[in-house]
Amino acid sequence: MSALQVRHSGDAAALLRFGTAGEMATLPQVTLYCTPLAGPTGPEAWFDTGTDAALRVVSIEVREADGDIEAAAAEAYRRLLAQVRPSSHPYMVRVWNYLDAINAGSGDEERYRRFCVGRAAAVDAMFNDPPPAATAIGNTLASGVVQVVALCATTPPLALENPRQTPAWRYPRDYGPVPPGFSRGALVGVGAQTRLLASGTASIVGHVSQHVGDAAAQARESLANLDVLLQEGSRRSGLDFALTRHEALRVYLRDAADLAAVQAALAARLPLSQVWFLQGDVCRRELLVELEGVFAPG
Repeated sequence: MSALQVRHSGDAAALLRFGTAGEMATLPQVTLYCTPLAGPTGPEAWFDTGTDAALRVVSIEVREADGDIEAAAAEAYRRLLAQVRPSSHPYMVRVWNYLDAINAGSGDEERYRRFCVGRAAAVDAMFNDPPPAATAIGNTLASGVVQVVALCATTPPLALENPRQTPAWRYPRDYGPVPPGFSRGALVGVGAQTRLLASGTASIVGHVSQHVGDAAAQARESLANLDVLLQEGSRRSGLDFALTRHEALRVYLRDAADLAAVQAALAARLPLSQVWFLQGDVCRRELLVELEGVFAPG
């Protein structure tokens, strides 16, 4: 069975390669401008693709012109849909969004809010019915580009919402003129090959941030959210998903100084052998930790 993998470099930035294990040495690389902090030296295996090419990765980079994040986001998503929709893999399962200075600006001028406006202007109705699982992270190293990496499939995924959290696409106006476009998770595959892909998960209950200023408490709240999402995935699929059966777990930390405290909070609940820690800014400035991962059924 082949695997879609993510490999980190030993340099300041993280390098991603997507493809089968045998192809890893020759695949094109996507450079993430998030600083690696800790984790295994081998590649992240995000999930099994099987042998039928049911999944495909599309990576888009658009350079910002004069710091216009809204226009760059719109262009990135226009290019993405132009590649994906007419292809043999027209369904977006999972999307990663990376941009510089994600929290710069105040009120509706915050760059993340402008990114959401640009994305909403470019996507089609299919994107929002329902939106894919997704993550949006701010780079710790300046790149000058908007990066969108999309995992696409031949058949639609089963989107998941977390009963503990307001769906992001239903957030109130307090969080910007356009709500974020993502579901809390997605199920892909069939039977024992099914994988649950958890979106970026932070310390939010309902739509309100929790434990402001306490990274360890935010990590524990994020794990509680993952627990409930896995229970929902089990209910919807008839399979058994659990926090300890992660094939990969990525943790973004706003402040590298919180690494030890967050590692300790996670180690109390799950093994860290397949957990990667990167420094990256979370989309809400009060949030210090975000988790995302892939889980196999028991």
